[in-house]
Amino acid sequence: MDQPIDVIAERFGRFARDEAPGRSELYAQWAAGIAADAEVQAVLARIPARHRQPPLVFAVTRLLGSGEPDFPGWREWMLAHADEVVAECGRRSLQTNEPLRCAALLPALSRIEGPIALLEVGASAGLCLYPDRYSYRYTGAAGTIALDPASGPSRVVLDCEVRGERMPAIALPDIVWRAGIDLDPLDAASPDTAAWLEGLVWPGETGRAARVRNALAIAAADPPLMVAGDGIDRLAEVAASAPAGATLVIQTPGVLAHIPWARRRMVIETARVAGRWITIDAPALHDGWTEPIDLDAWPGGFAVALDGRVQAAADPLGGWWRLHDSPASRPGAAAARG
Repeated sequence: MDQPIDVIAERFGRFARDEAPGRSELYAQWAAGIAADAEVQAVLARIPARHRQPPLVFAVTRLLGSGEPDFPGWREWMLAHADEVVAECGRRSLQTNEPLRCAALLPALSRIEGPIALLEVGASAGLCLYPDRYSYRYTGAAGTIALDPASGPSRVVLDCEVRGERMPAIALPDIVWRAGIDLDPLDAASPDTAAWLEGLVWPGETGRAARVRNALAIAAADPPLMVAGDGIDRLAEVAASAPAGATLVIQTPGVLAHIPWARRRMVIETARVAGRWITIDAPALHDGWTEPIDLDAWPGGFAVALDGRVQAAADPLGGWWRLHDSPASRPGAAAARG
């Protein structure tokens, strides 16, 4: 059985090799350094595994003032502040709240007749609960689709690259109720929330911090119902409080990866029993798809699905979208569901 040090070296090595390149060269450098540094690995081994993801560790060190431009400097700071980092990581969670994910989810959400009661598991500060308050720009080979709220362009404009030949069919949803469940819900109006969510933005990512900041202002002006607790424990209870006459939609964008396998299945089943279910997940993450996914033919990215039927492939954070050409994703499939 692998020892914690071996697990840490493998995890940070994989992050440096597969996840950080193209998004943050600084994080790639830090992670590669950790993968080869037993002394830093020993510090990280003191952090519970569910609080030890590379982006979480790096965000905590930056929040605490590391500010180092290269691995040797970061390493020196890390070893000098080891106790502080271990304690802070232990009380934090990876609550990446990227409103751009709404661009990946909107084509699936557009298939659902409103009014809609929108409930998110793992909602963080609730920034993905406002797809009707954002502006969208989908750009592909066929041109650009621009969609704005009825009140005019939003301060949050979500730009999404469309890959492939077919553009998405989209409409802003009529959302009459919004709620989120999170182990540690964040208050969108709190300066501490803004500091933490902006700290989770990877160095080198452009535009994301401003997008999060502007989305926080929208959420703070009209706060959703936020419930603290485990998704599977609270999902049925919170779903029951949705208003009568609205279609309940449960979304799980990016959260299922942080839930153990058995409970992951329970969240999926509970969501599908309670209402419509929208998600964006790695294709191999679970078996909640209604049709098997051919991983060898998959074009990359995550799978976007409605009620388990894969609609599209997309960037995990919503930067691009590509129609998944299967019977379930073609026009009329939602109506045929009944």
